[in-house]
Amino acid sequence: MRTRTLHRSLTLVPALALALTLSACGDDAGDDSTDAGNDTSSESSLDTVSSGTLTVCSDVPYPPFEDFDDTSDSGFKGFDIDIVQEIADGLDLELAVKDSSFDALQSGQALNAAQCDLAASAMTITDERKAALDFSDGYYDSQQSLLVADDSDIASIDDLDGVKIGVQQGTTGKAYAEENASGAEIVSFPSDAEMFQAIKAGQVEALLQDLPVNINHQESGGFKVVETYSTEESYGLAMKKGNTALVDAVNEQLGEMRDDGTYDEIYNTYFATE
Repeated sequence: MRTRTLHRSLTLVPALALALTLSACGDDAGDDSTDAGNDTSSESSLDTVSSGTLTVCSDVPYPPFEDFDDTSDSGFKGFDIDIVQEIADGLDLELAVKDSSFDALQSGQALNAAQCDLAASAMTITDERKAALDFSDGYYDSQQSLLVADDSDIASIDDLDGVKIGVQQGTTGKAYAEENASGAEIVSFPSDAEMFQAIKAGQVEALLQDLPVNINHQESGGFKVVETYSTEESYGLAMKKGNTALVDAVNEQLGEMRDDGTYDEIYNTYFATE
């Protein structure tokens, strides 16, 4: 069963970039500086890698959060993609999405190399990651889960001694497996796509990762989620360390989405409630 765990801590944060921009426009400035001040907006003051565009990196595919979609303007679809599209629209910016490895995102490598402004990739906010990245307010609460084949005898994490289980490297799912399934043979993969191919090929007998992703695999047929684990995880949008203006602008947009019902609409598109 899909359990809705809507995050309730999104808050409306002032756009500091706008305040700083306005305060920089003195009352005694001449005609030229007045014209420039009138053209200045909170969006243009944001530190984006490409002017007029919010560039987002995501580890694709990872449905239902991010996936390829040739029919969309961005070339991608998913819960995270819809969230960042709304953020870009609210900031009067175009959206560009790039596929990137999760390791490059969670380490800060992609952001520090100016490959993108923001990482949206079902990334759990952790103290370790906060040392290298700045995060938005949490926008989704998740759980970990265990996926096995329909005909498997594995019923819980207690049945994993000596069993090969697949996890994605650099994720909280891997950390959970290492802490709670010490008797298992843990096999790390770069992506969910490779994990799923491995369990289909019989190279591993179980996958331990985010519940919505395993539910997506269950719905494809032949597999079942046998156990879920409450880990109090909250996903955040990651930005380059020190980019306070962008963090504040993103948080403001998330707050507005919560207030006007847009968040609920997007949520209900991807996560059925019962």
